[in-house]
Amino acid sequence: MDMMPQAYQQYVQEKMKKSPIWKDVCFAFIIGGAICVLGQAIQNGWAALGLSRQDAGTATSCSLVALSSLLTGLNLYNKLARFGGAGTLVPITGFSNAVTSPALDFKSEGFVTGMAAKMFTVAGPVITFGTLASVVYGIVLMLAEQ
Repeated sequence: MDMMPQAYQQYVQEKMKKSPIWKDVCFAFIIGGAICVLGQAIQNGWAALGLSRQDAGTATSCSLVALSSLLTGLNLYNKLARFGGAGTLVPITGFSNAVTSPALDFKSEGFVTGMAAKMFTVAGPVITFGTLASVVYGIVLMLAEQ
């Protein structure tokens, strides 16, 4: 069957499943908000244990990364992501998932050439750009103070 590009596009549009945008937005908002509420509860818990506000924030970040990695390893984070969509991309948990997933996928190729090498395929550019941007920002701030 030979189709012109316009006819093919029309055929695809007719067969394509319509996205339930409002439902997806609501679930993303609910799941993303729930992750943030969980983070606040963890931070309050660390503060109740006697940590300073800054130390409680650091401990909260570490806790969320560990929890997200654990849930990714148990294949629960992916199930949550199917339900919550973009809401699971809340920066720290989504980033942890992006590092943990490739590590699990490539562990059969070995520790160094598989897991360690592939772990940063998704997150590596983000880490590199973030580090470079923070250095440039620091230099700009340093020069602005003089």
